[in-house]
Amino acid sequence: MRKLLFAVLIVAAVLAVGAVKVGFIYVGPVGDAGWTYAHDLGRRYLEEHVPGVITDYIESVPEGEEAYRVIVDFIKKGYKIIFTTSFGYMDPTAKAAKEYPNVHFFHCSGYKYNHTNFSAYFGRMYQARFLTGIVAGMMTKSNIIGYVAAFPIPEVIRGINAFALGVKLVNPKAKVHVVWTRTWYNPAAEREAAISLLDSGADVITQHQDSPAPVQAAAERGKYAIGYDSDMSIFAPEAHLTAPIWHWGVFYEAAVKGILNGTWKHGFYWWGMDKGIVDIAPFGPAVPDKVKAVVNAFKELIVEGKFDPFTGPIYDQSGKLRVEKGVRMSDDALLSMNWFVDNVVGSIPKEGEK
Repeated sequence: MRKLLFAVLIVAAVLAVGAVKVGFIYVGPVGDAGWTYAHDLGRRYLEEHVPGVITDYIESVPEGEEAYRVIVDFIKKGYKIIFTTSFGYMDPTAKAAKEYPNVHFFHCSGYKYNHTNFSAYFGRMYQARFLTGIVAGMMTKSNIIGYVAAFPIPEVIRGINAFALGVKLVNPKAKVHVVWTRTWYNPAAEREAAISLLDSGADVITQHQDSPAPVQAAAERGKYAIGYDSDMSIFAPEAHLTAPIWHWGVFYEAAVKGILNGTWKHGFYWWGMDKGIVDIAPFGPAVPDKVKAVVNAFKELIVEGKFDPFTGPIYDQSGKLRVEKGVRMSDDALLSMNWFVDNVVGSIPKEGEK
């Protein structure tokens, strides 16, 4: 009954103001099978679950000033809610939020926001990364696990560390080897990086990249793969073990409904597995029941708030104790992470380095 009443209120709000136009700005193509594809699934979910909403998107928008021009173009066309879905859109979105106070802005993966018309949002993907690390740690035979990484920013570093902590939990002998590509979406570069890791002995490949190229490279070599963003099993049905995946639609629905009924409070939102914004993809056929059982047990603990992957003791690559035993890292520390845990092989490039 309460759901029906809520739906009636939403419809009434939409009828009162007319159709609500919601714009999305994507950093890659919708067909990338990864980050942008996952956001577009969320956009479609929004249309299906909120009556009267009209959405549109612009794909492959460069980060920087070009994004600002696309934002303004949406506004001129009557769009009142705009989601910008990449870290590099943060400053253009913040600029537009100041200039257009009657428009609602949402920026994904950044840290700037206000309490009037501009929210920052993300998901605690490190929770799902940790679970996939358990899978990798239990499945590797060589104890060399490859990680194809995009840019050395806290989001990516945090994901690498969470994955590595999952590996270490079940297999202290295994190491996570990192190769940087300096791109979010470049299938050729991603494939090359994966091949370099396979040539170094990796028998499980994972990624913080937007295409399935690393997954495909692993499958071609007869090795295992863990995708990212969405379920990439279609690209390697036998090799794909699982993937940390996004369900952006649950946030988009909550935000737009909240704006329509006047209850949304702008600010910083960082939802976790308990909200359903992040999860892991179904297990592939190669994953044994014993591995599934361990992963599902920790997933339940995470969802219930009884376990956090970044609980000490945690040591960095130099052996320094970074997190005391029994202490959970703060959100501020997680959001500014710039160091690797002790079972990661590789370095974090400084600005300007490759």
